Amino acid sequence: MTEKNSGSIELAVKEERTGSSNVAAKEARKTSQPAKRSSNYIFYADADEVNMLDTKDDYDYINIEETNQKKQRMNGFDPQYNNIVDYIVKITRQIWKEKDIGLIYDTYSTSISVHKGLINSHGVNEVISGTLQTLHAFPDRKGLGWSVIWSGDDEAGFFTSHRGRSVATNLGDSLYGPATGKKVMFRTSADCLILNNKIYEEWLVMDTYHLIQQLGLDPVEFAKKMAKSTQKLAPSIQFGFKETAETGLPPKLFIPSSDEFEIGEFMQLVFNRIWARRSFNFVRDYYEENAVVHYVCNKDVIGVSEIQGMFMSLFASIPNGKVILERVTCNRRGSDSDWDVAVRWRVQGVHEGTGYFGAPSGKAIDVAGISHYKIRNEKILEEWLLFDGMEVLRQIHLPDENELQQDGQATVDDGNFTGVS
Repeated sequence: MTEKNSGSIELAVKEERTGSSNVAAKEARKTSQPAKRSSNYIFYADADEVNMLDTKDDYDYINIEETNQKKQRMNGFDPQYNNIVDYIVKITRQIWKEKDIGLIYDTYSTSISVHKGLINSHGVNEVISGTLQTLHAFPDRKGLGWSVIWSGDDEAGFFTSHRGRSVATNLGDSLYGPATGKKVMFRTSADCLILNNKIYEEWLVMDTYHLIQQLGLDPVEFAKKMAKSTQKLAPSIQFGFKETAETGLPPKLFIPSSDEFEIGEFMQLVFNRIWARRSFNFVRDYYEENAVVHYVCNKDVIGVSEIQGMFMSLFASIPNGKVILERVTCNRRGSDSDWDVAVRWRVQGVHEGTGYFGAPSGKAIDVAGISHYKIRNEKILEEWLLFDGMEVLRQIHLPDENELQQDGQATVDDGNFTGVS
């Protein structure tokens, strides 16, 4: 993957391997959004082209009357898939609910890359392994709270961002220890790049911290074990104050092209003002008064004051952290004022403050997350904000050279470390 710098909000941006500039231009032409406004990480699509899914379960979707099923051009895909949302819903249901593990060979690239924070896995065999380990530990896993946001086409490649909630019972031993028999609920979000019936890159975010809590484990103690077993697989990242505002280079102020509402620029404003510049007063401008943020650990944050407090707690841990937007995907929902949006983001910085992640450790950390938004009448009505707190704790507790020498224990280099998928 290549990297480009966006001068608009001084956020590092990664360009997808599908040829994002061409896809952005094509998608812009499908809606009323002018192509000239499309940054190389902002994409558009019209929800009317597919059967959008935004329900508690996928049963109703699977049983849509044939006359109401919307057809996209899906050259290179198996004929049973009507559109790209249909593809995601059907393969996910078949693999997890029907236990058709072999379908992974047909729908995942042989060289698939899966990113879980700083831990990366490669190859379809690791996807198979992770799925089997998860179903062994949680054989009754069921998915709820579905939504799929998408963009692209069958030439340059499709992109999807889907979220959901899983409920399951821990009936089998796992990476986390012996079976507990406890019922758990955890949220996941996944971004996928898809071409010719195959997913060839995936970004997976899961609320593992919440899962660990429900299993009755100590998150910090388990994070220390994770850190030792993954220090070669995913070592500490190397950056410090020079990448942050500490050097006197604060984030630039993003200036929209006009006073007219445009969804791509609106999302840039949200992340520039609230996230990058920490001007939490703008929550009142960009969120509905009684907006709801579905936060990590199944916590609902309601209203402007609580949302401001949520952001302050998060950024207090990384007060000079750099905000990186990797992808913004916008689905028009009937008018230019109403959109569903998916954003994949990172916050990188030094854990130097007391906040959401506890007492400062001085360690460099990378918080990788995915957020979904319902924007109605030009304001955020509902948001699903997800990052993996256990992955952050793992980074905080990665042993340094002195700790390794004092410990004297051999470390386990786990080449997969799938955990729960």
